Amino acid sequence: MCAIAQSAMAQPTDPDHRPSIGAAGSASERIAFEGKFIQIIQRGGWEFARRVGNRPAVAIVAITDDRRLVLVEQFRPPVGATALELPAGLVGDDPGHAGEAELVAAQRELLEETGYEAAHWRRMLEVVSSAGLSDERVAIYKAWKLKRSNLGGGVGTEAITIHEPPLEEVEALVEARCAAGAVVDSRVLMGLHLALRHMEEIGG
Repeated sequence: MCAIAQSAMAQPTDPDHRPSIGAAGSASERIAFEGKFIQIIQRGGWEFARRVGNRPAVAIVAITDDRRLVLVEQFRPPVGATALELPAGLVGDDPGHAGEAELVAAQRELLEETGYEAAHWRRMLEVVSSAGLSDERVAIYKAWKLKRSNLGGGVGTEAITIHEPPLEEVEALVEARCAAGAVVDSRVLMGLHLALRHMEEIGG
């Protein structure tokens, strides 16, 4: 059965407890655990994950001129399988990119993972990764008028496979990758919706 990665329906440690929210907008919190990349935060009766440095993330809905959605697939250790995803990454996650602007990070991630550059960019919305599990927020960018600059595939130890299904075949690709044992990030389906709406807007 296909696994779609989506928001967790977590509950507070004490279901009758509702943490009081202070003037700053959040209850008092403490770091219960800190690893190299992840912290576990306790706030009121909740425990949730936060990236060390609390860096924001970006994801890109990249649309080719011939009505294709650019997707990536890579192995994700937490789920023990490859995941079909939108191109995505963290803002300023490398020492060489400290102070990086959000849009610059989106442009960098698209180029690194897919080999594409885009002439046009638009910030569409901000979503949460999994509101019951983490406070991570992801800015969704739309990119179009793409130009291939290199083969992509990621950097360092990343081994990214690139998929470019026609918009009408994205759902079929999702089903095929699930049947092969992959998982699918739910933002892929959101990306399909935004891409189809984009084509309606430009009359394509």
